Amino acid sequence: MGSGAPPAAVQATSLAYLIDPTRKWYNNRRLITLNAWIVLLLITSSTTGYDGSMMNGLQSLTQWESTFNYPSAGNLGLLNAIQNIGALAGYPFAPYLSDGVGRRRAVWFGAAIMCIATALQTATQSVGMFIGARFLIGFGNTFAANAAPMLVTELSYPTYRAPLTSLYNSLWYSGAIMCVYSFPTFDEYQLPATFVSAAWTTFGSFRINDTWAWRLPSLLQGVPSVIQVLLVLFAPESPRWLVSKGREAEALRMLAYYHADGNEYVFTHKLRYRRTKILPAKTLVVQFEFSEIKAALEFDRTVAANIGWKSLIATPGNRKRMRIIIAIAFFSQWSGNGLLSYYLSKVLNQIGITNASTQLLINGVLQIWSFIWALYSSYTVNSLGRRFLFLASAGLMMLFYMAQAICFAEYAQHGTAAAGHAVIAFIFLFSSAYALAFSPLVISYTVEILPFNLRAKGLCIFNFVVSLALIFNQYVNPIALAALGWKYYLVYVCWLACEFVFLWFFIVETKDRTLEETAALFDGEDAINQITHRAAAHDVHEDVSLEKRSTGQENA
Repeated sequence: MGSGAPPAAVQATSLAYLIDPTRKWYNNRRLITLNAWIVLLLITSSTTGYDGSMMNGLQSLTQWESTFNYPSAGNLGLLNAIQNIGALAGYPFAPYLSDGVGRRRAVWFGAAIMCIATALQTATQSVGMFIGARFLIGFGNTFAANAAPMLVTELSYPTYRAPLTSLYNSLWYSGAIMCVYSFPTFDEYQLPATFVSAAWTTFGSFRINDTWAWRLPSLLQGVPSVIQVLLVLFAPESPRWLVSKGREAEALRMLAYYHADGNEYVFTHKLRYRRTKILPAKTLVVQFEFSEIKAALEFDRTVAANIGWKSLIATPGNRKRMRIIIAIAFFSQWSGNGLLSYYLSKVLNQIGITNASTQLLINGVLQIWSFIWALYSSYTVNSLGRRFLFLASAGLMMLFYMAQAICFAEYAQHGTAAAGHAVIAFIFLFSSAYALAFSPLVISYTVEILPFNLRAKGLCIFNFVVSLALIFNQYVNPIALAALGWKYYLVYVCWLACEFVFLWFFIVETKDRTLEETAALFDGEDAINQITHRAAAHDVHEDVSLEKRSTGQENA
Protein backbone atom coordinates (compact mmCIF):
# COMPACT_ATOMS: atom_id res chain seq x y z
CA MET A 1 0.00 0.00 0.00
CA GLY A 2 2.92 2.33 0.53
CA SER A 3 3.43 3.10 -3.13
CA GLY A 4 -0.18 4.02 -3.69
CA ALA A 5 0.04 2.58 -7.19
CA PRO A 6 -3.00 0.89 -8.78
CA PRO A 7 -2.97 -2.62 -10.18
CA ALA A 8 -1.27 -2.78 -13.55
CA ALA A 9 -4.36 -4.16 -15.21
CA VAL A 10 -6.31 -0.99 -14.55
CA GLN A 11 -3.73 1.69 -15.21
CA ALA A 12 -5.89 3.22 -17.93
CA THR A 13 -9.59 3.23 -18.59
CA SER A 14 -11.00 2.39 -21.98
CA LEU A 15 -13.30 5.39 -21.64
CA ALA A 16 -10.30 7.68 -22.08
CA TYR A 17 -9.99 6.57 -25.71
CA LEU A 18 -13.60 7.47 -26.44
CA ILE A 19 -13.57 11.03 -25.09
CA ASP A 20 -13.47 13.74 -27.73
CA PRO A 21 -10.64 16.09 -26.63
CA THR A 22 -12.23 19.02 -28.46
CA ARG A 23 -15.49 18.76 -26.53
CA LYS A 24 -15.03 21.31 -23.74
CA TRP A 25 -17.43 22.69 -21.18
CA TYR A 26 -17.19 26.16 -22.71
CA ASN A 27 -17.89 25.20 -26.35
CA ASN A 28 -20.78 22.78 -25.86
CA ARG A 29 -24.23 24.06 -24.99
CA ARG A 30 -25.36 20.88 -23.21
CA LEU A 31 -22.24 20.73 -21.04
CA ILE A 32 -22.68 24.40 -20.15
CA THR A 33 -26.25 23.66 -19.04
CA LEU A 34 -25.20 20.55 -17.09
CA ASN A 35 -22.43 22.44 -15.31
CA ALA A 36 -24.84 25.24 -14.44
CA TRP A 37 -27.01 22.68 -12.63
CA ILE A 38 -23.92 21.34 -10.91
CA VAL A 39 -23.01 24.84 -9.67
CA LEU A 40 -26.45 24.94 -8.03
CA LEU A 41 -25.44 21.84 -6.07
CA LEU A 42 -21.93 23.06 -5.31
CA ILE A 43 -23.19 26.06 -3.34
CA THR A 44 -24.38 23.66 -0.62
CA SER A 45 -20.85 23.83 0.72
CA SER A 46 -20.98 27.63 0.81
CA THR A 47 -23.42 27.55 3.72
CA THR A 48 -20.98 25.61 5.89
CA GLY A 49 -18.14 27.98 5.08
CA TYR A 50 -20.36 30.94 5.73
CA ASP A 51 -21.22 29.63 9.18
CA GLY A 52 -17.60 29.13 10.23
CA SER A 53 -16.60 32.59 9.13
CA MET A 54 -19.76 34.10 10.60
CA MET A 55 -18.97 32.75 14.06
CA ASN A 56 -15.47 34.18 13.69
CA GLY A 57 -16.90 37.56 12.74
CA LEU A 58 -19.57 37.61 15.44
CA GLN A 59 -16.89 37.29 18.09
CA SER A 60 -15.43 40.57 16.84
CA LEU A 61 -18.71 42.49 17.20
CA THR A 62 -19.63 44.00 20.56
CA GLN A 63 -23.30 44.09 19.45
CA TRP A 64 -23.36 40.28 19.27
CA GLU A 65 -21.39 39.80 22.48
CA SER A 66 -23.63 42.17 24.43
CA THR A 67 -26.80 40.49 23.09
CA PHE A 68 -25.63 37.17 24.51
CA ASN A 69 -24.02 38.56 27.66
CA TYR A 70 -20.39 38.18 26.61
CA PRO A 71 -20.21 34.36 26.44
CA SER A 72 -17.43 32.58 28.32
CA ALA A 73 -15.03 30.16 26.63
CA GLY A 74 -17.29 27.22 27.53
CA ASN A 75 -20.47 28.90 26.29
CA LEU A 76 -18.67 30.06 23.15
CA GLY A 77 -17.74 26.46 22.46
CA LEU A 78 -21.40 25.42 22.80
CA LEU A 79 -22.60 28.18 20.45
CA ASN A 80 -20.10 26.98 17.86
CA ALA A 81 -20.61 23.25 18.43
CA ILE A 82 -24.41 23.16 18.49
CA GLN A 83 -24.64 23.17 14.70
CA ASN A 84 -22.62 19.97 14.56
CA ILE A 85 -24.75 18.46 17.30
CA GLY A 86 -27.73 19.16 15.05
CA ALA A 87 -25.89 17.49 12.19
CA LEU A 88 -25.37 14.39 14.34
CA ALA A 89 -29.13 14.15 14.82
CA GLY A 90 -29.67 14.04 11.05
CA TYR A 91 -27.04 11.48 10.10
CA PRO A 92 -29.12 8.33 10.80
CA PHE A 93 -31.73 9.50 8.29
CA ALA A 94 -29.72 11.28 5.54
CA PRO A 95 -28.49 8.24 3.54
CA TYR A 96 -31.96 6.66 3.52
CA LEU A 97 -33.47 9.85 2.12
CA SER A 98 -30.73 10.19 -0.52
CA ASP A 99 -31.09 6.57 -1.61
CA GLY A 100 -34.85 6.44 -1.16
CA VAL A 101 -36.35 9.54 -2.76
CA GLY A 102 -33.37 10.58 -4.86
CA ARG A 103 -30.49 13.02 -4.65
CA ARG A 104 -32.45 16.06 -5.86
CA ARG A 105 -35.29 15.74 -3.35
CA ALA A 106 -32.85 15.18 -0.49
CA VAL A 107 -31.03 18.42 -1.37
CA TRP A 108 -34.37 20.26 -1.54
CA PHE A 109 -35.48 18.88 1.82
CA GLY A 110 -32.26 19.94 3.54
CA ALA A 111 -32.31 23.39 1.94
CA ALA A 112 -35.93 23.96 3.01
CA ILE A 113 -35.07 23.20 6.64
CA MET A 114 -32.11 25.57 6.47
CA CYS A 115 -34.30 28.38 5.13
CA ILE A 116 -36.55 28.03 8.18
CA ALA A 117 -33.56 27.80 10.51
CA THR A 118 -31.81 30.92 9.20
CA ALA A 119 -35.07 32.88 9.57
CA LEU A 120 -35.24 31.79 13.22
CA GLN A 121 -31.58 32.65 13.75
CA THR A 122 -32.11 36.14 12.34
CA ALA A 123 -35.13 36.72 14.58
CA THR A 124 -33.39 35.40 17.72
CA GLN A 125 -34.37 37.11 20.96
CA SER A 126 -32.51 34.87 23.41
CA VAL A 127 -29.53 32.56 23.73
CA GLY A 128 -31.85 29.54 23.73
CA MET A 129 -33.48 30.59 20.47
CA PHE A 130 -30.10 31.17 18.86
CA ILE A 131 -28.91 27.72 19.96
CA GLY A 132 -32.11 26.10 18.67
CA ALA A 133 -31.80 27.81 15.28
CA ARG A 134 -28.20 26.73 14.89
CA PHE A 135 -29.14 23.17 15.82
CA LEU A 136 -31.75 23.23 13.05
CA ILE A 137 -29.20 24.62 10.56
CA GLY A 138 -26.93 21.67 11.27
CA PHE A 139 -29.82 19.21 11.00
CA GLY A 140 -30.96 20.52 7.61
CA ASN A 141 -27.46 20.84 6.23
CA THR A 142 -26.90 17.13 6.90
CA PHE A 143 -29.43 16.12 4.24
CA ALA A 144 -28.21 18.58 1.63
CA ALA A 145 -24.53 17.85 2.30
CA ASN A 146 -25.11 14.11 1.99
CA ALA A 147 -26.89 14.26 -1.36
CA ALA A 148 -25.29 17.21 -3.16
CA PRO A 149 -21.70 15.93 -3.63
CA MET A 150 -22.99 12.51 -4.71
CA LEU A 151 -25.24 14.12 -7.30
CA VAL A 152 -22.34 16.23 -8.56
CA THR A 153 -20.04 13.24 -9.05
CA GLU A 154 -22.81 11.07 -10.55
CA LEU A 155 -23.98 13.73 -13.02
CA SER A 156 -20.68 15.14 -14.24
CA TYR A 157 -19.25 14.53 -17.68
CA PRO A 158 -16.36 12.04 -17.20
CA THR A 159 -13.50 14.43 -17.89
CA TYR A 160 -14.87 17.01 -15.46
CA ARG A 161 -16.01 14.70 -12.67
CA ALA A 162 -12.94 15.02 -10.43
CA PRO A 163 -12.46 18.81 -10.78
CA LEU A 164 -16.16 19.54 -10.26
CA THR A 165 -16.50 17.25 -7.26
CA SER A 166 -13.32 18.77 -5.82
CA LEU A 167 -14.87 22.21 -6.24
CA TYR A 168 -17.68 21.17 -3.87
CA ASN A 169 -15.67 21.43 -0.67
CA SER A 170 -13.50 24.22 -2.11
CA LEU A 171 -16.56 26.45 -2.24
CA TRP A 172 -16.53 26.44 1.55
CA TYR A 173 -14.39 29.54 1.14
CA SER A 174 -16.93 31.28 -1.08
CA GLY A 175 -19.39 31.19 1.80
CA ALA A 176 -16.72 32.39 4.18
CA ILE A 177 -15.84 35.28 1.87
CA MET A 178 -19.49 36.26 1.44
CA CYS A 179 -19.87 36.24 5.20
CA VAL A 180 -16.84 38.46 5.78
CA TYR A 181 -18.16 40.91 3.21
CA SER A 182 -21.53 41.00 4.93
CA PHE A 183 -20.20 42.30 8.24
CA PRO A 184 -20.88 46.03 8.51
CA THR A 185 -18.18 48.42 9.62
CA PHE A 186 -18.60 51.24 12.08
CA ASP A 187 -16.84 54.56 12.55
CA GLU A 188 -14.24 52.93 14.78
CA TYR A 189 -13.94 49.91 12.44
CA GLN A 190 -13.31 51.58 9.10
CA LEU A 191 -11.29 49.39 6.73
CA PRO A 192 -8.30 50.88 4.89
CA ALA A 193 -9.47 52.31 1.59
CA THR A 194 -6.83 50.45 -0.40
CA PHE A 195 -8.40 47.12 0.59
CA VAL A 196 -12.05 48.03 0.02
CA SER A 197 -13.46 46.29 -3.06
CA ALA A 198 -16.95 46.77 -4.47
CA ALA A 199 -18.25 43.93 -2.29
CA TRP A 200 -16.73 45.41 0.86
CA THR A 201 -18.15 48.79 -0.10
CA THR A 202 -21.63 47.35 -0.75
CA PHE A 203 -21.91 45.39 2.47
CA GLY A 204 -19.38 47.02 4.74
CA SER A 205 -19.55 50.80 4.33
CA PHE A 206 -22.86 51.58 5.98
CA ARG A 207 -23.39 52.13 9.68
CA ILE A 208 -25.47 49.79 11.82
CA ASN A 209 -25.44 50.51 15.53
CA ASP A 210 -28.02 47.98 16.71
CA THR A 211 -28.47 44.20 16.65
CA TRP A 212 -28.77 44.18 12.85
CA ALA A 213 -24.99 44.33 12.91
CA TRP A 214 -25.14 40.55 13.46
CA ARG A 215 -28.70 39.80 12.26
CA LEU A 216 -27.85 40.80 8.68
CA PRO A 217 -25.04 38.23 8.35
CA SER A 218 -27.40 35.67 9.91
CA LEU A 219 -30.04 36.46 7.32
CA LEU A 220 -27.62 36.20 4.39
CA GLN A 221 -26.65 32.70 5.49
CA GLY A 222 -29.93 31.48 4.01
CA VAL A 223 -29.32 32.85 0.49
CA PRO A 224 -27.81 29.64 -1.02
CA SER A 225 -30.60 27.54 0.48
CA VAL A 226 -33.32 29.81 -0.92
CA ILE A 227 -31.80 29.48 -4.40
CA GLN A 228 -31.74 25.70 -4.10
CA VAL A 229 -35.32 25.45 -2.85
CA LEU A 230 -36.48 27.40 -5.90
CA LEU A 231 -34.44 25.58 -8.56
CA VAL A 232 -33.03 22.21 -7.52
CA LEU A 233 -36.11 20.12 -8.36
CA PHE A 234 -35.68 21.19 -11.99
CA ALA A 235 -32.13 19.77 -12.12
CA PRO A 236 -31.44 16.33 -13.64
CA GLU A 237 -31.44 13.30 -11.34
CA SER A 238 -28.48 10.96 -10.94
CA PRO A 239 -28.47 8.37 -13.75
CA ARG A 240 -26.95 5.87 -11.31
CA TRP A 241 -29.82 6.36 -8.88
CA LEU A 242 -32.33 6.03 -11.72
CA VAL A 243 -30.78 2.75 -12.88
CA SER A 244 -30.78 1.45 -9.29
CA LYS A 245 -34.54 2.07 -9.19
CA GLY A 246 -35.16 0.31 -12.49
CA ARG A 247 -35.73 3.56 -14.39
CA GLU A 248 -33.15 2.79 -17.04
CA ALA A 249 -34.88 4.67 -19.86
CA GLU A 250 -34.78 7.90 -17.84
CA ALA A 251 -31.13 7.35 -16.96
CA LEU A 252 -30.25 6.74 -20.59
CA ARG A 253 -32.20 9.82 -21.65
CA MET A 254 -30.29 11.95 -19.13
CA LEU A 255 -26.90 10.62 -20.23
CA ALA A 256 -27.78 11.03 -23.90
CA TYR A 257 -29.08 14.57 -23.44
CA TYR A 258 -26.15 15.98 -21.47
CA HIS A 259 -23.23 13.69 -22.39
CA ALA A 260 -24.06 13.08 -26.08
CA ASP A 261 -25.90 16.28 -27.09
CA GLY A 262 -29.29 14.60 -26.97
CA ASN A 263 -28.36 11.87 -29.45
CA GLU A 264 -30.82 9.23 -28.21
CA TYR A 265 -31.45 7.90 -31.71
CA VAL A 266 -28.43 5.64 -31.55
CA PHE A 267 -29.81 3.75 -28.57
CA THR A 268 -33.05 2.86 -30.28
CA HIS A 269 -31.38 2.21 -33.64
CA LYS A 270 -27.91 1.12 -32.55
CA LEU A 271 -27.83 -1.74 -35.06
CA ARG A 272 -28.38 0.60 -37.96
CA TYR A 273 -25.49 2.82 -36.85
CA ARG A 274 -23.16 -0.16 -36.57
CA ARG A 275 -24.06 -1.41 -40.01
CA THR A 276 -23.15 1.94 -41.55
CA LYS A 277 -20.08 2.26 -39.27
CA ILE A 278 -20.81 5.85 -38.34
CA LEU A 279 -21.36 5.43 -34.59
CA PRO A 280 -20.42 8.86 -33.13
CA ALA A 281 -17.65 8.96 -30.52
CA LYS A 282 -19.80 10.93 -28.10
CA THR A 283 -22.46 8.22 -28.36
CA LEU A 284 -19.90 5.53 -27.61
CA VAL A 285 -19.05 7.43 -24.42
CA VAL A 286 -22.66 7.24 -23.24
CA GLN A 287 -22.95 3.62 -24.32
CA PHE A 288 -19.84 2.81 -22.26
CA GLU A 289 -21.09 4.78 -19.24
CA PHE A 290 -24.55 3.24 -19.28
CA SER A 291 -23.29 -0.32 -19.64
CA GLU A 292 -20.70 0.13 -16.91
CA ILE A 293 -23.21 1.67 -14.51
CA LYS A 294 -25.55 -1.30 -14.97
CA ALA A 295 -22.70 -3.78 -14.61
CA ALA A 296 -21.31 -2.14 -11.49
CA LEU A 297 -24.71 -2.03 -9.79
CA GLU A 298 -25.29 -5.68 -10.61
CA PHE A 299 -21.83 -6.58 -9.29
CA ASP A 300 -22.51 -4.73 -6.03
CA ARG A 301 -25.81 -6.56 -5.53
CA THR A 302 -24.84 -10.08 -6.56
CA VAL A 303 -21.10 -10.44 -5.93
CA ALA A 304 -19.84 -7.82 -3.51
CA ALA A 305 -23.11 -7.85 -1.52
CA ASN A 306 -22.72 -4.13 -0.80
CA ILE A 307 -26.09 -3.77 0.90
CA GLY A 308 -26.69 -2.34 4.38
CA TRP A 309 -24.49 -0.73 7.02
CA LYS A 310 -22.68 -3.93 7.93
CA SER A 311 -21.29 -4.21 4.41
CA LEU A 312 -19.14 -1.13 5.09
CA ILE A 313 -16.77 -3.41 7.03
CA ALA A 314 -17.73 -6.81 5.62
CA THR A 315 -14.94 -7.17 3.03
CA PRO A 316 -11.22 -6.29 3.01
CA GLY A 317 -11.82 -3.75 0.23
CA ASN A 318 -14.56 -1.98 2.17
CA ARG A 319 -12.48 -1.97 5.34
CA LYS A 320 -9.68 -0.28 3.41
CA ARG A 321 -12.15 2.32 2.19
CA MET A 322 -13.52 3.02 5.66
CA ARG A 323 -10.05 3.25 7.19
CA ILE A 324 -9.11 5.97 4.72
CA ILE A 325 -12.46 7.78 4.92
CA ILE A 326 -12.49 7.94 8.73
CA ALA A 327 -8.86 9.06 8.81
CA ILE A 328 -9.19 11.90 6.32
CA ALA A 329 -12.41 13.02 8.05
CA PHE A 330 -10.49 13.46 11.31
CA PHE A 331 -7.51 14.98 9.51
CA SER A 332 -9.72 17.56 7.81
CA GLN A 333 -10.57 19.04 11.23
CA TRP A 334 -7.63 18.06 13.43
CA SER A 335 -4.86 19.63 11.36
CA GLY A 336 -4.84 22.90 13.27
CA ASN A 337 -7.23 24.54 10.84
CA GLY A 338 -9.97 24.66 13.50
CA LEU A 339 -8.16 27.49 15.25
CA LEU A 340 -8.31 29.57 12.07
CA SER A 341 -11.85 28.61 11.08
CA TYR A 342 -13.56 29.36 14.39
CA TYR A 343 -11.13 31.14 16.75
CA LEU A 344 -8.96 33.33 14.57
CA SER A 345 -9.83 36.40 16.63
CA LYS A 346 -8.56 34.66 19.77
CA VAL A 347 -5.30 33.74 18.03
CA LEU A 348 -4.82 37.30 16.80
CA ASN A 349 -5.51 38.68 20.29
CA GLN A 350 -2.63 36.59 21.64
CA ILE A 351 -0.15 38.10 19.19
CA GLY A 352 -1.21 41.66 19.92
CA ILE A 353 -3.67 42.28 17.07
CA THR A 354 -6.79 43.31 18.95
CA ASN A 355 -8.40 45.86 16.65
CA ALA A 356 -11.66 44.44 15.25
CA SER A 357 -11.15 46.20 11.91
CA THR A 358 -7.76 44.56 11.44
CA GLN A 359 -9.06 41.17 12.52
CA LEU A 360 -11.95 41.27 10.06
CA LEU A 361 -9.59 42.39 7.31
CA ILE A 362 -7.13 39.55 7.97
CA ASN A 363 -10.01 37.06 8.09
CA GLY A 364 -11.40 38.31 4.77
CA VAL A 365 -8.09 38.29 2.91
CA LEU A 366 -7.24 34.86 4.36
CA GLN A 367 -10.46 33.36 2.97
CA ILE A 368 -9.76 34.78 -0.49
CA TRP A 369 -6.16 33.50 -0.38
CA SER A 370 -7.30 30.00 0.62
CA PHE A 371 -10.07 30.00 -1.97
CA ILE A 372 -7.58 30.72 -4.76
CA TRP A 373 -5.38 27.80 -3.69
CA ALA A 374 -8.36 25.46 -3.37
CA LEU A 375 -9.51 26.38 -6.89
CA TYR A 376 -6.01 25.74 -8.21
CA SER A 377 -5.92 22.30 -6.60
CA SER A 378 -9.37 21.44 -7.94
CA TYR A 379 -8.21 22.37 -11.43
CA THR A 380 -5.02 20.28 -11.22
CA VAL A 381 -6.44 17.22 -9.42
CA ASN A 382 -6.32 15.09 -12.57
CA SER A 383 -2.84 16.15 -13.62
CA LEU A 384 -1.09 16.17 -10.23
CA GLY A 385 -3.06 13.32 -8.72
CA ARG A 386 -4.72 12.80 -5.36
CA ARG A 387 -1.78 11.11 -3.64
CA PHE A 388 0.71 13.87 -4.50
CA LEU A 389 -1.65 16.60 -3.32
CA PHE A 390 -2.41 14.84 -0.01
CA LEU A 391 1.27 14.26 0.79
CA ALA A 392 2.35 17.76 -0.23
CA SER A 393 -0.44 19.26 1.85
CA ALA A 394 0.36 17.30 5.02
CA GLY A 395 4.12 17.87 4.76
CA LEU A 396 3.84 21.62 4.19
CA MET A 397 1.23 22.05 6.93
CA MET A 398 3.57 20.42 9.43
CA LEU A 399 6.45 22.74 8.47
CA PHE A 400 4.36 25.92 8.54
CA TYR A 401 2.67 25.01 11.82
CA MET A 402 6.06 24.41 13.38
CA ALA A 403 7.13 27.84 12.17
CA GLN A 404 3.96 29.36 13.69
CA ALA A 405 4.77 27.73 17.04
CA ILE A 406 8.32 29.13 17.02
CA CYS A 407 7.19 32.66 16.18
CA PHE A 408 4.28 32.47 18.63
CA ALA A 409 6.69 31.44 21.39
CA GLU A 410 9.05 34.28 20.54
CA TYR A 411 6.23 36.80 20.78
CA ALA A 412 4.83 35.32 24.00
CA GLN A 413 8.19 35.24 25.77
CA HIS A 414 9.83 38.42 24.48
CA GLY A 415 7.00 40.48 22.96
CA THR A 416 8.82 40.79 19.62
CA ALA A 417 6.45 42.54 17.23
CA ALA A 418 8.15 41.04 14.16
CA ALA A 419 7.48 37.56 15.53
CA GLY A 420 3.77 38.38 15.81
CA HIS A 421 3.73 39.57 12.20
CA ALA A 422 5.56 36.39 11.15
CA VAL A 423 2.78 34.34 12.75
CA ILE A 424 0.34 36.00 10.35
CA ALA A 425 2.57 35.17 7.37
CA PHE A 426 2.80 31.53 8.40
CA ILE A 427 -0.97 31.40 8.96
CA PHE A 428 -1.38 32.32 5.29
CA LEU A 429 1.21 29.75 4.19
CA PHE A 430 -0.43 27.08 6.36
CA SER A 431 -3.83 27.90 4.86
CA SER A 432 -2.50 27.51 1.33
CA ALA A 433 -0.99 24.12 2.26
CA TYR A 434 -4.29 22.97 3.79
CA ALA A 435 -6.16 24.09 0.66
CA LEU A 436 -3.92 21.97 -1.58
CA ALA A 437 -5.70 18.75 -0.57
CA PHE A 438 -7.96 18.96 2.44
CA SER A 439 -10.22 21.60 0.96
CA PRO A 440 -10.83 20.01 -2.46
CA LEU A 441 -10.18 16.31 -1.96
CA VAL A 442 -11.73 15.04 1.27
CA ILE A 443 -15.25 14.94 -0.21
CA SER A 444 -14.34 14.06 -3.79
CA TYR A 445 -11.98 11.27 -2.74
CA THR A 446 -14.57 9.84 -0.37
CA VAL A 447 -17.38 9.64 -2.92
CA GLU A 448 -15.22 8.27 -5.71
CA ILE A 449 -13.76 5.34 -3.76
CA LEU A 450 -17.19 4.17 -2.60
CA PRO A 451 -19.38 1.97 -4.84
CA PHE A 452 -22.88 3.29 -5.52
CA ASN A 453 -24.76 1.15 -2.99
CA LEU A 454 -22.43 2.29 -0.20
CA ARG A 455 -21.87 5.87 -1.32
CA ALA A 456 -24.62 7.55 0.72
CA LYS A 457 -23.84 5.55 3.86
CA GLY A 458 -20.08 5.97 3.51
CA LEU A 459 -20.40 9.72 2.98
CA CYS A 460 -22.69 9.84 6.01
CA ILE A 461 -19.96 8.15 8.08
CA PHE A 462 -17.46 10.71 6.78
CA ASN A 463 -19.71 13.64 7.76
CA PHE A 464 -20.47 12.02 11.12
CA VAL A 465 -16.76 11.75 11.94
CA VAL A 466 -16.21 15.35 10.81
CA SER A 467 -18.94 16.50 13.20
CA LEU A 468 -17.44 14.55 16.08
CA ALA A 469 -14.05 16.09 15.36
CA LEU A 470 -15.59 19.56 15.13
CA ILE A 471 -17.49 19.23 18.40
CA PHE A 472 -14.29 18.19 20.16
CA ASN A 473 -12.32 20.99 18.53
CA GLN A 474 -14.88 23.66 19.25
CA TYR A 475 -15.00 22.78 22.92
CA VAL A 476 -11.30 22.11 23.42
CA ASN A 477 -9.61 24.70 21.19
CA PRO A 478 -10.62 27.92 23.02
CA ILE A 479 -9.93 26.38 26.42
CA ALA A 480 -6.59 24.84 25.42
CA LEU A 481 -5.45 27.96 23.60
CA ALA A 482 -6.24 30.12 26.63
CA ALA A 483 -4.46 27.70 28.99
CA LEU A 484 -1.43 26.67 26.91
CA GLY A 485 -0.91 29.55 24.51
CA TRP A 486 1.85 28.83 21.98
CA LYS A 487 2.55 25.38 23.49
CA TYR A 488 -0.80 24.20 22.11
CA TYR A 489 0.67 24.53 18.62
CA LEU A 490 3.19 21.79 19.39
CA VAL A 491 0.34 19.31 19.84
CA TYR A 492 -0.75 19.93 16.27
CA VAL A 493 2.81 19.75 14.94
CA CYS A 494 3.13 16.21 16.31
CA TRP A 495 -0.30 15.27 15.03
CA LEU A 496 0.49 16.55 11.52
CA ALA A 497 3.59 14.33 11.46
CA CYS A 498 1.35 11.34 12.20
CA GLU A 499 -1.01 12.40 9.40
CA PHE A 500 1.82 12.45 6.88
CA VAL A 501 2.91 8.93 7.81
CA PHE A 502 -0.64 7.57 7.50
CA LEU A 503 -1.21 9.24 4.13
CA TRP A 504 2.09 7.92 2.81
CA PHE A 505 1.14 4.32 3.53
CA PHE A 506 -2.58 4.27 2.78
CA ILE A 507 -3.65 6.87 0.21
CA VAL A 508 -4.13 5.23 -3.20
CA GLU A 509 -4.03 7.14 -6.48
CA THR A 510 -7.40 7.16 -8.32
CA LYS A 511 -6.94 9.59 -11.18
CA ASP A 512 -7.92 8.88 -14.80
CA ARG A 513 -10.62 6.31 -14.04
CA THR A 514 -14.37 6.20 -14.23
CA LEU A 515 -16.43 6.26 -11.07
CA GLU A 516 -17.14 2.55 -11.37
CA GLU A 517 -13.58 1.47 -12.12
CA THR A 518 -12.19 2.71 -8.81
CA ALA A 519 -13.52 -0.57 -7.34
CA ALA A 520 -10.41 -2.29 -8.70
CA LEU A 521 -8.19 -0.22 -6.45
CA PHE A 522 -9.76 -1.68 -3.31
CA ASP A 523 -11.48 -4.91 -4.35
CA GLY A 524 -8.69 -6.25 -6.58
CA GLU A 525 -8.25 -6.81 -10.30
CA ASP A 526 -10.99 -9.43 -10.43
CA ALA A 527 -13.58 -6.80 -9.53
CA ILE A 528 -12.83 -4.55 -12.50
CA ASN A 529 -12.63 -7.57 -14.80
CA GLN A 530 -16.06 -8.75 -13.69
CA ILE A 531 -17.54 -5.29 -14.14
CA THR A 532 -15.98 -5.04 -17.61
CA HIS A 533 -17.27 -8.46 -18.63
CA ARG A 534 -20.74 -7.72 -17.30
CA ALA A 535 -20.77 -4.41 -19.18
CA ALA A 536 -19.83 -6.25 -22.38
CA ALA A 537 -22.54 -8.82 -21.70
CA HIS A 538 -25.13 -6.07 -21.27
CA ASP A 539 -24.01 -4.59 -24.58
CA VAL A 540 -24.24 -7.91 -26.40
CA HIS A 541 -27.67 -8.60 -24.91
CA GLU A 542 -28.92 -5.22 -26.12
CA ASP A 543 -27.49 -5.89 -29.58
CA VAL A 544 -29.29 -9.25 -29.78
CA SER A 545 -32.55 -7.67 -28.68
CA LEU A 546 -32.19 -4.93 -31.24
CA GLU A 547 -31.29 -7.48 -33.93
CA LYS A 548 -34.46 -9.44 -33.18
CA ARG A 549 -36.61 -6.31 -33.20
CA SER A 550 -34.98 -5.10 -36.41
CA THR A 551 -35.43 -8.51 -38.10
CA GLY A 552 -39.02 -8.64 -37.01
CA GLN A 553 -39.68 -5.19 -38.41
CA GLU A 554 -38.01 -6.08 -41.73
CA ASN A 555 -40.01 -9.35 -42.04
CA ALA A 556 -43.18 -7.48 -41.27
